[in-house]
Amino acid sequence: MRAADSTQTNPQQRKLLRVCRIGRAQGLKGEVNVRLFTDDPEHRFTPGSTLLARDGRQFVVLKSRNYKSRWIVLFEGVTDRNASEALNGIDLFIEKERVSDPTPTPESKHHEEISANDNSDTLHEPSKSDENTENEGWYLDDLVGLEVLQVDDPQAARAADYDGVEAHPIGTVSSVINNAAQDLLELRLDNGRKPLIPFVEQIVPIVDIDEGYILIDPPAGLLDL
Repeated sequence: MRAADSTQTNPQQRKLLRVCRIGRAQGLKGEVNVRLFTDDPEHRFTPGSTLLARDGRQFVVLKSRNYKSRWIVLFEGVTDRNASEALNGIDLFIEKERVSDPTPTPESKHHEEISANDNSDTLHEPSKSDENTENEGWYLDDLVGLEVLQVDDPQAARAADYDGVEAHPIGTVSSVINNAAQDLLELRLDNGRKPLIPFVEQIVPIVDIDEGYILIDPPAGLLDL
């Protein structure tokens, strides 16, 4: 993600087509789900592609993937969940002149109408109805019921960036607690304890919804609280 260049034309003065709206954070490493306003996401989200926000910021695609009929995108400079959560609700555009097919489509007409008539400097904040109807990936509540695996050798796991590390099951996620400071996971351990752990990358480095588990690397004593 790059800052606005004051020497460039204000994006609001260009003919823009809306490509997507950034939605919920996906995982812990900066990825976001996006709501599409384009029928060509494979092209729009090619690594290296640049999208524009209304304030002139450039969002450069680092990588993207299609998962269960939705798109998940990682932008340059967005490296953790806190950074990705801060982007929720931002609309991203592409200059109309960069569209390869100049023939207007119903979609492109719709996009042009949006960008030409929406002159507000205020970015759209998703409403509750948006959150309930958009298919934007897994929600925190989807973590409930996942198996909890704890790394066997924390030092080796960190050195390997948690790739292919040895781990053992210790219980399941029983609930998610949302608060202003940070989200917490309540675990139900096999030994009967129900500790709370912060849902941060340092403690929960891997979430794998498909495989049904989270991997945790808790500091000493956290699971005993």
